[in-house]
Amino acid sequence: MTPSRQMAFWGIGLVVFGIALNLLAPVLLPFVAGIAVAYFLDPALVWLGRRKVNRTLATIIVLGGFCAAIVLAVVLLAPLIQSQVIDFAKKAPDVIKVLQEHVMRAVARLSAELSPEDIERLKTAAGSFAGDALKFAGGLVAKVWSGGLALLNLLSLIFISPVVAFYVLRDWDRIVATVDGWLPRDHAPTIRRLVKEADDMIAGYVRGMAIVCLILAGFYGAALSLIGLDFGLIIGMVAGFISFIPFVGAAGGFVASVGFAIVQFGDIGPVALTAAVFVVGQVLEGNYLTPKLVGERIRLHAVWVIFALLAAGLLFGFVGVLLAVPAAAVIGVLVRFFLGEYLKSPLYRGHGRDGA
Repeated sequence: MTPSRQMAFWGIGLVVFGIALNLLAPVLLPFVAGIAVAYFLDPALVWLGRRKVNRTLATIIVLGGFCAAIVLAVVLLAPLIQSQVIDFAKKAPDVIKVLQEHVMRAVARLSAELSPEDIERLKTAAGSFAGDALKFAGGLVAKVWSGGLALLNLLSLIFISPVVAFYVLRDWDRIVATVDGWLPRDHAPTIRRLVKEADDMIAGYVRGMAIVCLILAGFYGAALSLIGLDFGLIIGMVAGFISFIPFVGAAGGFVASVGFAIVQFGDIGPVALTAAVFVVGQVLEGNYLTPKLVGERIRLHAVWVIFALLAAGLLFGFVGVLLAVPAAAVIGVLVRFFLGEYLKSPLYRGHGRDGA
């Protein structure tokens, strides 16, 4: 088979895979989640395997411990989170009203300093931006909700994902060996090298960021609760858990917590402490957690990660969010590979030229 036919074959295969993924996205969530859990836990099985623990027994130990930890966290935190959510629903109208009053006073002060024409242009620009942002956010939330948070998918996450994770964990080495046997023999070494590079990036980012998010969720939730901020636990945990989206978790948590602090306390001291929590969290993340747990070797730019998460979530729902970072890592590896091949080819250097 000629190289052009090989490219056509793999191109068609990629298109068919994308179409199938789009069509099956509503039912893929428990399987993708199970595979993601298995991938996340595989290093623990490798560690037990080096100590001569049977693979099946090691799978039961690791997966059982993981499920037990989740159940324990739900049992301990669910009542407290539930009470804060109910309290938030009761107080939300009053909080919104107070925030509106603060905004109106700020607008009044701004209006005194601007000309009527500037104010009108500002209103038009703000209205257009807000409308577009709300439309995009609404579409994204609706897609994520319909694709991943329906009752059936939620139940399948609880009951099917652990089963999928068990079998994938137990048979991981066999699956890898089988897929390796399907590779085209002429290009197998190159494909293995690219897969290894992508695997290092995915592992470094996903496993590292999962630990970073857990640490930040605990830190933000505990610190805001100690300050006495209403809904501090839930705001802090949400801000920590979405910190895998660069800057979004900290920025969203900062705005929400400071806004609630202004409404609740009305004094500069607690408001400053609330803001300081996120400043300390960002210093901790940027200077210690991310360098130590994620590292610089992942070579995934923050803008690329944000785009991948938003685009995949909008296209495929929650399944897309789970697949976004692995897909971004694979695309990044392939782009660098093809760019390297291009820079070595006559297309770049020209025939018979030194490229200088």
